[in-house]
Amino acid sequence: MQIGVVFPQLEIGNDPVAIRDYAQAAESLGYDHLLVYDHVLGANRETHEWLRGPYRHPDAFHEPFVLFGYLAGLTQKIELVTGILILPQRQTALVAKQAAEVDVLSKGRLRLGIGIGWNSVEYEALNEDFTNRGRRSEEQIEVMRALWTNDLVTFKGRWHTITDAGINPLPVQRPIPIWFGGYDDRVLRRIGRIGDGWIIAGGGNTPTQKTTSAVERVRGYTQDAGRDPSAMGFEKVIGYGDATVGKGIDTVREWEDAGVTHLSLNTMNSGLATPSDHITAIRRFREALVEE
Repeated sequence: MQIGVVFPQLEIGNDPVAIRDYAQAAESLGYDHLLVYDHVLGANRETHEWLRGPYRHPDAFHEPFVLFGYLAGLTQKIELVTGILILPQRQTALVAKQAAEVDVLSKGRLRLGIGIGWNSVEYEALNEDFTNRGRRSEEQIEVMRALWTNDLVTFKGRWHTITDAGINPLPVQRPIPIWFGGYDDRVLRRIGRIGDGWIIAGGGNTPTQKTTSAVERVRGYTQDAGRDPSAMGFEKVIGYGDATVGKGIDTVREWEDAGVTHLSLNTMNSGLATPSDHITAIRRFREALVEE
């Protein structure tokens, strides 16, 4: 199993040195990947009382591609993962270009986790359609994979037109792996048809019937699409705490038995006051695994 950490996006602060130290600490401790959350804009809940979702405008988010461009030169081997990038609120060709650039600068270490999001105010501000975001994301993936694997692309779809043009440089990985976030069955079917993996957020720190059955559904949808279920990746995000550290290897084994291939430790919302506290937390968990 691959074990990584969630970049403490909301609590890391704005000091580039602290950001560097955290990423380098995660790599030196032996973590396999660094997973970063994404939002471009936060909506004021006093104005948008109807809006539902976990984040508000005071919550800080470093932009993933810019952040990864910075970290690519400060790390050597840790995988850089978006978990998740809200794809349909962005221009497709530009995302393909940015992702390719990160992959080049990191020497093939990008994994692109994508989702369709929940913040319609954010879509409005970015001049993209919130209502068709799921269907449009499928065409976006088709376009990006074409751009990542061909010097020149001609494409005519429902939402995209490219006439004999391409990006340069191309990424190291051709194509870059695309994983999905989300729990809706439409998302799980989409993963089975066109995804490389599923990033599972929420649901607690131990496997539940809901999670394990969803994993099996994705495997079934993958097989129905004529693809190899054993090649599908599954990543579970778990929260940090004394119980998590205490269970250590048992937590890893439980999720591995549930079919999960990747695990990410999220130290946010755990009462940690400083970036160094987050480093101490990921060190505690890693040491517990090594000791056991």
